[in-house]
Amino acid sequence: MLCPNLSTILEGKEASYTNLYSSFVEYCNQIDGKIDLCGLSLEGILALNYALDFPDKVNKLVLIGTPYKVPKLMFRIQNVIFKFLPKSLFESMAFNKKDTFILGDSMKNLDFSDRIQDISCPVLIICGKKDRANLKSACYLSQNIYNSQLKIIEKAGHILNEEKPQELASLFNVFLREE
Repeated sequence: MLCPNLSTILEGKEASYTNLYSSFVEYCNQIDGKIDLCGLSLEGILALNYALDFPDKVNKLVLIGTPYKVPKLMFRIQNVIFKFLPKSLFESMAFNKKDTFILGDSMKNLDFSDRIQDISCPVLIICGKKDRANLKSACYLSQNIYNSQLKIIEKAGHILNEEKPQELASLFNVFLREE
């Protein structure tokens, strides 16, 4: 299992979505054969985008708390909040404060809704029941991707890998073993 560091795969390029996605494509295409992709939030968006652009390369796809389009109002609210946060709070995140704003601004028009039905690989969609920002998206994805399963994790929000790691791992492992 490989877990690319998103800020590192940019290799010094500006943290725009276009640059990040290009770097992600390059990273994934270096792997021989079909791959299983799993992503939470931004990583889910990248995995979804990749599965749409390279359907013959993706074996299975796991989307966790992943929007199929960027919720503009939520992004605006998030950006207002982020402006007041100190730079030091961003040190534990994938991107620093400046790059977070560059990335967010470059993603505000992302919308995969007209392509979702083109996904042909098996897809597991996971969302926390308290993840109000992504619950509608999870339902939309499951209704519009033919070969998909939706799993809602009770008493959990957006950061499922921290809130419910064992339940998340169990769902993930069962899905990957299915033929």
